[in-house]
Amino acid sequence: MAQSVATALPKRVIGLDKLGVVIALIVLVGWFALPFVDFKPNRILPGEPRSIFAALPPLHSAILAAVLAVSIPVSALRTPTIFRLAMSFLALAAIAIYVGIAGYFLTPEGDKLVRIAPGAGFWVLTGAFALLAADSLTRLRLGPWPRITILVVVAIGLGALLWSGSWSDLSILKEYASRADAFWREGQTHVLLAFGSLVVATAVGIPLGVACYRNRRLRTVVLNVLNAVQTIPSIALFGLLIAPLGALAAAVPALAAIGVSGIGAAPAMVALFIYSLLPVVSNTVVGLVGVPEAANDAARGMGMTDRQRLFSVELPLAFPVILTGIRIVLVQNIGLATIAALIGGGGFGVFVFQGIGQTAMDLVLLGAVPTVALAFASAVILDAIVEMVSPREPAND
Repeated sequence: MAQSVATALPKRVIGLDKLGVVIALIVLVGWFALPFVDFKPNRILPGEPRSIFAALPPLHSAILAAVLAVSIPVSALRTPTIFRLAMSFLALAAIAIYVGIAGYFLTPEGDKLVRIAPGAGFWVLTGAFALLAADSLTRLRLGPWPRITILVVVAIGLGALLWSGSWSDLSILKEYASRADAFWREGQTHVLLAFGSLVVATAVGIPLGVACYRNRRLRTVVLNVLNAVQTIPSIALFGLLIAPLGALAAAVPALAAIGVSGIGAAPAMVALFIYSLLPVVSNTVVGLVGVPEAANDAARGMGMTDRQRLFSVELPLAFPVILTGIRIVLVQNIGLATIAALIGGGGFGVFVFQGIGQTAMDLVLLGAVPTVALAFASAVILDAIVEMVSPREPAND
C-alpha cells in the first residue's frame, strides 16, 4: 500500500529554464571570455583588456567570482522566481560596485591621464542580469506601484553610488567631471525637446484624432500622410526643415527674435512634433473606435449630446489606448532628440557626436547612457500609469 502511494506521488524534478540557460551562458562568456575593464593610457588610445582577476584585488575578485558562480545555477535551473530576482539584483549591485573598485585599483596615484573604462565583459554581464531581472519581474506579474517602487529604489541606489564617489576613477565620470555644466545644460535641452514636442503633439494630435474618428474620409487622408512622413529618415527630416524655417525667420523678424531659425532647437522641435503625430492620432482613433457600442447607446438613452458623449463616455474609455500612444511618442522622442545635435539643437547627442569625432568612446557613453536611462524610466512609469487607468477585467467566479 505504501509503495503504491509513493508511486502515485509525482516526483519533483528540477529542470532547466530555457531562458535561464541562455543567461547562464552569457554570464560565462562575460566572465571568462571578455574583459571586465579596459586600461587606457589616455582618453583617446585603445585600452588594454583586464579580466576580473586582473582588474581587482584578490579578495574582491574572489567575492565577485563567487556571486557569478552562484548566479549560474540559479539562472539555469527552475528556481523560485523571487530567488532569481534577488540574484539578479545582487549580481547587478556587485558588478556596479566592483567596477568602481577596479577603477580605483588600476589608476596610478596622481595620474590624471589614465582612463579605466568598463569593458565588454561589464556590459555583457550587466545586460545578462538585467534580462534575468526583467524576466523575473514579468513572471511575478507585479502591479504598477511595485514596479515604480523598484524603479525608484534602483535610481536611489545608482544615485548613492555616484554620490559616494565609488565611480570617480572610471573614465565616463572623468569625462563628466570636465563637462558637468555642459552636461546639465544639454540634459535640460534634451528633456525640453522630448517633452515639449510631446506636449504639442498631444495638444494637436488628440483633437485631430477625434476629427478623424468622426470623418472617415479625413481619417484616410491624414493617416496616409502621417504614415508617409514616418518613412522619411530622421536625419533627412531634420535637414529638410532647415531651409523653410530659415526663410520663415528671415521673413518674420518676430520669429527670429524668439529663437526660430534654420538651425538649432526650432527645426528639431518641429521634426519631433511631426514624428509624434502618427502614434497620437492613430491611437486616438483606435481608442475611440474601440469604445463599446453599448456604452454609446446608454449615453444616447440618457439624452446626452454628441459633445457630452465624447467627453463623458468616449474619451474616458479610450484614454488608456491614447496614453499608450503618448508612451510610444515619449520613448521615441527621447531617442530621436539625440539627432538634434547634428543641426545645433543641443541635447545629449552633443556628447555622442563629439565622442565619435574624437574617437573617445567614453564621451559617447556620457551622452548615450543618460538617454537610455531616461527612455527606460519613462517607459516603466507610463506603462504603470496605463495599467492604472485601464479597466480591470472582472474576475471569474
